[in-house]
Amino acid sequence: MYDQIIEQTAMYVRSELGDDATGHDWYHVDRVRRTALDICQKEQAGDPFIIEMAALLHDISDEKLNESAEAGQKKLNLFFQTIDLPEVAQHAITNIIETISYKGGRKTGLASIEAKIVQDADRIDAIGAIGIARAFAYGGKKGQPIYDPTVSVREEMSLEEYRKGKSTSIHHFYEKLLKLKDLLNTETAKEMAASRQEMMEVFLRQFYLEWDGQAR
Repeated sequence: MYDQIIEQTAMYVRSELGDDATGHDWYHVDRVRRTALDICQKEQAGDPFIIEMAALLHDISDEKLNESAEAGQKKLNLFFQTIDLPEVAQHAITNIIETISYKGGRKTGLASIEAKIVQDADRIDAIGAIGIARAFAYGGKKGQPIYDPTVSVREEMSLEEYRKGKSTSIHHFYEKLLKLKDLLNTETAKEMAASRQEMMEVFLRQFYLEWDGQAR
């Protein structure tokens, strides 16, 4: 039964997010799913089914991909009505989805190891070479400039400021991406993050050299 539910869920997510151009497409979701299951196996912790379902659905109700948070939640609830999933599992998956988002750096308590694993997997996909590509895809979709040296890095932000305040794709590294390595929950994810962090730091150094016309 669980295999069928996973297959149904994957098909649904692919149909909903397959054409997304913000870096939250099906391939992002599938990477998060695979990374989460890898962390689960290596940590020998968590319920693989709940982890896989939450990873697959983690962007379906995301406010930035829907008209509103309420519209996103309604979409998720409507999908749950199409599959034969016990309410306790629905609650566990929904709780994970609602608590793992970065939301401007606000700390949200995670109630389960499953939530910690899915959060780690999602954050791993936000850093490194993939993270760099996704940052510029999202910034372009939002109409943000690549970089503006007159703009200040935002340190403390409300959710509204994080979502809609003035920033650039390069500033996003300092406002979120470079912070993620130190916010990971599992040892497996921390090990995975090391080379990705280095990749972003090398990229930024080269970016500034080229921006200033110094790179040869």
